[in-house]
Amino acid sequence: MLTRTEEILFAAMIFFLMVAMGSTLTLENFKKAIHSKKPLIVGILSQFVFMPLIAFGLSKSLELSPFFSIGLILVGCTPGGTTSNLLTYYAKGDVALSISMTIASTILATVMMPLLFWLYCSGFVTHDIQLPYKSIIGSIMILIIPVLIGIKIRSANTKLALKIEKVGSILGILMILFLLSVMVPKNINILKITTWRMYLAAILITVLGYSFGYIFSKLLDLSEKQARTVSLETGIQNGPMTIAVILLSFSESNVNEILWMPLLYALFVPITSSAATYYFYLKSKTELKGTI
Repeated sequence: MLTRTEEILFAAMIFFLMVAMGSTLTLENFKKAIHSKKPLIVGILSQFVFMPLIAFGLSKSLELSPFFSIGLILVGCTPGGTTSNLLTYYAKGDVALSISMTIASTILATVMMPLLFWLYCSGFVTHDIQLPYKSIIGSIMILIIPVLIGIKIRSANTKLALKIEKVGSILGILMILFLLSVMVPKNINILKITTWRMYLAAILITVLGYSFGYIFSKLLDLSEKQARTVSLETGIQNGPMTIAVILLSFSESNVNEILWMPLLYALFVPITSSAATYYFYLKSKTELKGTI
């Protein structure tokens, strides 16, 4: 799929992105949120129960092919990304809870991603499709290392961490554009078979994630700020991590098709997340006026 030069460039981008992700996190925020156990538990359940189930349900109901289904389910099994931390701030949510959820879900992903992937994707195993569980576990462990480096940088030098974070946010967009510029010309055949059902799945996985996360939080009596946070953390996945796991784990013979749904997800999530954030922002303004 990628030339040797492209592989090296992609690996460097992923490493820096994971360091940038870690540089936004502090163990102090995590320790503070541990005291509020209920919101964190609700968030983790939303992330690792609802999202994989939503991805699996969409794959089945929209009749996606096995390869595209595997890619979508991997998106659902991936932990939340740091984009949600910034959007939680704009949505007037609980930023400390958002950061804590990101840390907790990233750590838990080392166990939960392979487990959930096995649970939801084992039915797709055929003579032509083999699921590399050991490679997936190894890939996740490798990706956690630069995150830990980023956390260490944040604790040692906050100013440097903030600079890395800013560069990382731009690099994340460039990485998606880079992959699309490489993949589309080489995979016109996949683009031709991209149906409206696939586009719908890439959009609905985030929209349903926001909805389920918010409703579940309100049913369990979380505050409005906490519910907004869980909503965004549930619907926004760590797209670069999903893509990296696929490229590091699967063979070249089927990686292109598996990668396609995560790339579609990455295309639409900025739109859906911006819409959700703006909705919560307007909602907070309305609630504020009602209290005056």
